[in-house]
Amino acid sequence: MPVVERFQFQHLANPAGSIVVAHGERDVPFAIRRIYFLYGVPADQMRGRHAHKTLTQIAVCVRGSCRFCLDDGHERTELVLSKPYEGLVIRPMMWREMSDFSEDCVLLVLASDAYDESDYIRDYEEFKNAVRAR
Repeated sequence: MPVVERFQFQHLANPAGSIVVAHGERDVPFAIRRIYFLYGVPADQMRGRHAHKTLTQIAVCVRGSCRFCLDDGHERTELVLSKPYEGLVIRPMMWREMSDFSEDCVLLVLASDAYDESDYIRDYEEFKNAVRAR
């Protein structure tokens, strides 16, 4: 099974509501260089379908849920993200596919670097070849 790293954000709850806190380079294991989120993804759509050569990310469903399929080039595993205080660390050279988005899903991603198209591997066979070459 690929290494699956769950990430627990600090979260505090009281009768007035809950708060989730994360400090880059202190709580999060990298400097946060980019933040983005997906929402309004139809349940029948798949997102991701790529790997990154060097980028590390933490994905968290701040609302709703979605399914992740992670593949390290040798094995695949699936899991569901559904807690706003629990994230998934996605290291470099991990193929990811996201699916089964709930209607209210908001998937937040913290990234270790700015967008760089040259860091993406968007073809699964190219990804498998890169893993074999390592």
